Amino acid sequence: MAAQQSEEEEESENQWEEEDLPPVKYEYLDHTADVQIHSWGDDIKEAFEQAAVAMFAYMTEIETVEMRRTEEISAEGDDILSLLFHFLDEFLFVFSAEPFFIARKVKILSFDKENFKISAIGYGETFTLGKHPQGTEVKAITYSNMQVHDNENQHELFVIIDI
Repeated sequence: MAAQQSEEEEESENQWEEEDLPPVKYEYLDHTADVQIHSWGDDIKEAFEQAAVAMFAYMTEIETVEMRRTEEISAEGDDILSLLFHFLDEFLFVFSAEPFFIARKVKILSFDKENFKISAIGYGETFTLGKHPQGTEVKAITYSNMQVHDNENQHELFVIIDI
């Protein structure tokens, strides 16, 4: 009975529609044997959100992911670079282990730039072969050439993911 209720809840949670999706503000840059994600936003929070979506979009055709349920993550770091690393690594973990969650949209709930703490929610569903085309496996987040630019007119990130 409980399993049936959770399936029904999952079906009813498709309350987040495509019009709620932010515009794409990321690109993939060539890098030897890896991929560099370049993301940007109107503020540093949006640049972080876009980086997470870019990572998921590299693993499948993101348009096939429905926003049926959510997963929350939190991360901490010693500085802004380690915060970015741990933020992406937490989302990579929820994809790589049960519940094999893939997000179509990521929203930061809290972002403490002084203490380097972040909490976020991903809107998506369980990754399912057959529904979601298998893209390139992301093995790890790296610190290699990682950059965070958080200036008045520039909010962008560069992060290399190991594939």
